[in-house]
Amino acid sequence: MSQKLKVVTIGGGSSYTPELLEGFIKRYHELPVTELWLVDVEDGKEKLGIIYDLCQRMIDKAGVPLKLYKTLDRREALKDANFVTTQLRVGQLKARELDERIPLSHGYLGQETNGAGGLFKGLRTIPVIFDIIKDVEELCPNAWVINFTNPAGMVTEAVYRHTNFKKFIGVCNIPVGMKMFIHDVLALNENDDLSIDLFGLNHMVFIKDVLVNGTSRFAELLDGVASGQLKASTVKNIFDLPFSEGLIRSLNMLPCSYLLYYFKQKEMLAIEMGEYYKGGARARSGRTKSGRRARSGRTKSGETTLRLVQKS
Repeated sequence: MSQKLKVVTIGGGSSYTPELLEGFIKRYHELPVTELWLVDVEDGKEKLGIIYDLCQRMIDKAGVPLKLYKTLDRREALKDANFVTTQLRVGQLKARELDERIPLSHGYLGQETNGAGGLFKGLRTIPVIFDIIKDVEELCPNAWVINFTNPAGMVTEAVYRHTNFKKFIGVCNIPVGMKMFIHDVLALNENDDLSIDLFGLNHMVFIKDVLVNGTSRFAELLDGVASGQLKASTVKNIFDLPFSEGLIRSLNMLPCSYLLYYFKQKEMLAIEMGEYYKGGARARSGRTKSGRRARSGRTKSGETTLRLVQKS
């Protein structure tokens, strides 16, 4: 590995950036990053400054020789980078609000990766990722691009299908979270060797086996979750709605919590619509960009729907 190790984070004003930096600090002996560049857009300038200041304090406290930079000029940052991470939201939270609320206004899930909102977000994001790839090919052709941007599966597949750039990896923290969950519910200690056998894509992951010190403990885990004796793995941004025992046992696998949007679509939709009626959204805004608000109505079949009405 060369003496200089430069990482560029596009979307550096994200609140996820300090967590990324924390990982670099804790594993500095394994991955001695010498430069970390935080890149954002003009609309994110203020937040970038806040995150930069926090990250600089983290570096100072840790005492690692890591130089931190911030810029709104992506091309300036990318020159001679070794790794590029992407964690961006095109259109920012205003766009996320529409991703969630427009589908709900027609009676469909608005979740930003699994539902129609995920398609909206993907269509906005992929062209921007392609532009980033072009800059990488020109300014740091040997760099690996690691994508955290959702919908990660859609974005990653688009790069592989429609560009010639192959050093691109899409990642998601759902498998990591599930592994941490298993570690806790099985009461393992730090010396135990835990590995999980899973498959799927991004927010559609299933666990099919769990090995602890080389021995499978999956049957114990599956039985505990199915019977309700062990709490299933969840994430904070999804409503805690348990899978049925029959589903878990028939699958003979443990699904990640995002699969609630498929296996319990009606229940999840009802919850999301309930939040919508109250003016809520995951983007934490009760109004659409146009300033309209939601009212409920019913179709001829009696199904509850939403309609957008002009603000009086």
